[in-house]
Parts: sequence; structure tokens; C-alpha cells
Amino acid sequence: MVAEQLGRAPRAIRAVAARCPSGHPAVVQTSPRLEDGTPFPTLYYLTCPRLTSLVSTLEASGLMKEMTERLADDEELAAAYLAAHHAYLAERDAIEPLGTDVSAGGMPGRVKCLHVHVAHALAVGPGVNPFGDETLLRLADGWPGGGCES
Repeated sequence: MVAEQLGRAPRAIRAVAARCPSGHPAVVQTSPRLEDGTPFPTLYYLTCPRLTSLVSTLEASGLMKEMTERLADDEELAAAYLAAHHAYLAERDAIEPLGTDVSAGGMPGRVKCLHVHVAHALAVGPGVNPFGDETLLRLADGWPGGGCES
């Protein structure tokens, strides 16, 4: 199913971390290294085509720039985002340490990829990744919704 969603063979999948309301995979957890040993720091990967498309539309709107700018002005938000970064690293390092403090999605200094933040938020639940949670709220009218094709 994940290969069908991605249109290619998936790499380094460990588990389905979250599902669409229809039961299809929405997020997969990946290994910290690819099969050939190459580091792959993205622990959670969004696979739901509908959700991926909706997130891409938000990215194209310039939302990531606005979110990054808010980090400089909102200490509480910046602290929550830093905590999300540390939580992400701790989860990944519990599987296999990569010896780096690079997590994903630009954490903790900028917002680079909303797909990563949404995947993280869906995998671990609300209250951990503030930008993942915020993005999901912005998408509430379009996802989740029933009748997901895949």
C-alpha cells in the first residue's frame, strides 16, 4: 500500500506510525539508516496522497516563512519547537544514534518542511510538535475525511 501511495518502492520502513480514517497508512516510521548504511534522519514520513497534496498547497502559500519568522518573536513557541526537536532526536536515537543533532524539517531554527512536521504530529499525537499541530488545524476542513482512496 505504501509503495502505491508513493509511486515507488519505500525505503527503510520500520512501521506504520499513523493511519488515515479509512485505515490506509498516513505516516510511516523509517529507520535512521537506509539499507546501504546511509544516514536517513527523517524518522517520520508522510505517505497519504491526499494529505501530502494539502500540505504541499500550504507550503506553496509561503506559510513556512511566516512560521519561521514567528520563532524569532515568540519565545514560548520557540521553546516548544526546540522541545519537539529534542523529542524527535530522542526517538530516533533510541532506535539507532546517528551521532548528529540534525533532526528534520528545519528544527529547531526554522521551518523547512511541513510534511515532516505533520508526519511527526500524527505519529506522536498533539502537543509535541507545535507546527505539525498548527498545520493539521489549518487542514481540518480537508483532512481527515472519509473515503480516502489510498
